[in-house]
Amino acid sequence: MRRTLALPLLITATLTTTACEKVEPITTAWSDDFERSELGSDWHNTGGPYRIDGGKLKIKGAYNKPLWLKRPIPRDAEISFDVRSDSPSGDIKVEVWGDGKTFATHRGSYLASSYVFIFGGWGNSISALCRLDEHGKDRKEKRGVKVQKGKTYRWVIRRKGSKVSWSIDGEPFLELDDTAPLEGKNHAHFGFNNWASDLTFDNLKIRPL
Repeated sequence: MRRTLALPLLITATLTTTACEKVEPITTAWSDDFERSELGSDWHNTGGPYRIDGGKLKIKGAYNKPLWLKRPIPRDAEISFDVRSDSPSGDIKVEVWGDGKTFATHRGSYLASSYVFIFGGWGNSISALCRLDEHGKDRKEKRGVKVQKGKTYRWVIRRKGSKVSWSIDGEPFLELDDTAPLEGKNHAHFGFNNWASDLTFDNLKIRPL
């Protein structure tokens, strides 16, 4: 009898603990400098080989399995970080205002839950600001600008109202005026993402606008 009751009691305790888990949203300036050895409890890894090395976040070969920030970010916010690609293919990618859990289940097509920002994608030939579908016809594109291997860039992504803007090293890069903005609890998370390139991220900052 004791053995029979043990499992239901364990399940009940686990569910109660999970239900009580509360993740505080970001309401003031927040940052992560990755000066530690583990990813930490603020992050949800959907299956990519993300790791921290020398105070920086490293990723290579995530194949569209993002590392999501668990804490919801403001609807109107500025997100900035340093990033470097050590691959000739460039291919730097992040997702913003996503659901905090979506990921690719195989190495194929992937419909995001967010705005997707890609610098030097498709063999370092196209950069794009995408709404949900990085292959969609409504994406904003820039061609002729390549990621320089080994160069550290400072990205700044902002949303205020319907306008989503992206600058690199202080220069405007791409912008989207979204008449049906991604918002609400299913569009409230930031995530680092990657396909196969060798990327290094650092000095993440998020602040409400």
